Amino acid sequence: QVQFVNSGGGLVQPGASLKLSCAASGSMFSSFGIGWYRQVPGKQRELVASLNSRGRTFYDDSVEGRFTISRDNAKKTVTLEMNSLKPEDTAVYFCNRIPRPLSYWGQGTQVTVSS
Repeated sequence: QVQFVNSGGGLVQPGASLKLSCAASGSMFSSFGIGWYRQVPGKQRELVASLNSRGRTFYDDSVEGRFTISRDNAKKTVTLEMNSLKPEDTAVYFCNRIPRPLSYWGQGTQVTVSS
């Protein structure tokens, strides 16, 4: 059974940077992709960045050029580096498997960008 736990959120000012980490338990971490999602109240959860098992990345247009996703198979972690943060990046962020997320999403980690 694979589980994902994310961390690294916080309250920052516009233009600041944050690094989110996703730690995976279980086996065969390198055999599947990982995505970072975010959700704000009243809206559906959306995929903002992903990295598949073959090393290909995807970024939503809203974060292209500002966010970077990477993975360390030995440490079983996936990192989302967020730069030039904007107020509209404020959301609860989750990591999960792609393209078929696990049913359990957890509580996520809150990122708040505000002056």
